[in-house]
Amino acid sequence: MTQPKHHSFLSSTPLGNFDFDEEEPGAPRGENAQSSSSAEKTTTRIAEKSQTPIIDKFCTDLTSLAEQGALDPVVGRQTEMLRVMQILCRRKKNNPVLIGDPGVGKTAVVEGIAQLIATKNVPVPLENKRIVTLNMATLVAGTQFRGQFEERVRKLMEEVKKHKEIIVFIDEIHTIIGAGSAPGSLDAANMLKPALARGEMQCIGATSTAEYKKSIEKDAALERRFQKILLSPASQEETLAILKQLRSRYEQHHNTTYTDEALQACVSLTARYINGRVLPDKAIDAMDEAGARARIRFREMPSEFTDIQNEISKLTEEKLQAAKSQDYERAAQLRDVIQQRSAQLQEMRMQWEEQQKKSPVRVDENDVAETVSMMSGVPVTKVRESDTERLKNMGAVLRERIVGQDDAVEQVSRALVRNRLGLSGGDRPIGTFLFVGPTGVGKTYLVKCLAEQLFGSKDALIRVDMSEYGEKFSVSRLVGAPPGYVGYEEGGQLTDRVRRKPYSVVLLDEIEKAHPDVFN
Repeated sequence: MTQPKHHSFLSSTPLGNFDFDEEEPGAPRGENAQSSSSAEKTTTRIAEKSQTPIIDKFCTDLTSLAEQGALDPVVGRQTEMLRVMQILCRRKKNNPVLIGDPGVGKTAVVEGIAQLIATKNVPVPLENKRIVTLNMATLVAGTQFRGQFEERVRKLMEEVKKHKEIIVFIDEIHTIIGAGSAPGSLDAANMLKPALARGEMQCIGATSTAEYKKSIEKDAALERRFQKILLSPASQEETLAILKQLRSRYEQHHNTTYTDEALQACVSLTARYINGRVLPDKAIDAMDEAGARARIRFREMPSEFTDIQNEISKLTEEKLQAAKSQDYERAAQLRDVIQQRSAQLQEMRMQWEEQQKKSPVRVDENDVAETVSMMSGVPVTKVRESDTERLKNMGAVLRERIVGQDDAVEQVSRALVRNRLGLSGGDRPIGTFLFVGPTGVGKTYLVKCLAEQLFGSKDALIRVDMSEYGEKFSVSRLVGAPPGYVGYEEGGQLTDRVRRKPYSVVLLDEIEKAHPDVFN
């Protein structure tokens, strides 16, 4: 990411000017003062030009990045952006906090407001504002001694209070609770509370729902100073619009072209096969990785380049040997040959790169399907195959392999069709079946065929022998120990295997031998 325009100046500023850090132990003070006197004068003159040197050191100016065109365009989220601007225009407690799952676009909302400020497309109270994002890690780094962190925060707050146009954005705002705290001292959250309540400084926060409940909700004094804005995941239609807006940026970066079908596949396939993440984040990741994959696969450098490089390496070794044996005439000849071949290689590489720019790689839905397959673990053939074909042929394929169990096959097929049509709960398993029958009728074989048909491999079957769970306490081995007990963080045998391979069929074999508490 592009650094703020004053950051490069302040990185060489003498630390004594700001009293942030102690002098390095063991450094001779006299020598340092004499050797760097001219640099100190130059840097001091440069620092005097900046009215916010501390903010420039610990923050990144999003408004400046927006003016430079370094931020990605923001699509949608108009309601949330309007709500943020309304809160920022309040007289007191004008501090919004964006709450939502990771990847829903909390940071993008703030970047969108920074772009609106840069284009003067904001209400009058927000004109000429600057949104800067605070880097808490940089603020805490190097504060070894008592009072150093508090001094940094105090000077930062004084600078923000002095410059009313500054709006501080703290991503992962829950990290301010406990940041820099030590016995007998305050953390960042308690130092910011008075200024936030009186409206002396404006702050935008962003955090996940879980972290907000865990950290901020417990601190009522901090929570009341922020106005909550909940962000829900984007719909597939909104995600597709976002990808179309971002298409040109990724095409330029990867030197590729994305088809409309590829963008649609990024949305639909990630929504179906990648769990635990939300749109639009996972769709953008799929588009990015598909472009990188296509670029690597089709942009392999010609073997001729490798041959010339190997030749140059061989000639370099010969030149060193000639120099060691004091054959300087031979070494000079080899040097000239190496320079000639290096120049030839450089020219060939420039011509090849120029040619590659004129012929970008095409990324289609097949590339996206292969990328999603690697991200989710679902076989490529199953990702590519349409639901209509798979559901239409499911019953026939199973009946060909399982003879004499047409009724069971029909019920399983119907349950799968209901799930794919969205008639069953989206957060529930695809299907839950109890196969009953004597030994040898094909109960386990049906499950194996089902795993192969659904997920392309018999390895997608997770078999658990329930005869091993006949004791009451054995339930903790299956699903993990409850909170407060030994082994709580380790997980259970079943839950760990399902977490590693979410797209699978779970077979609880000989379930009648398990303890009744296991059923519960």
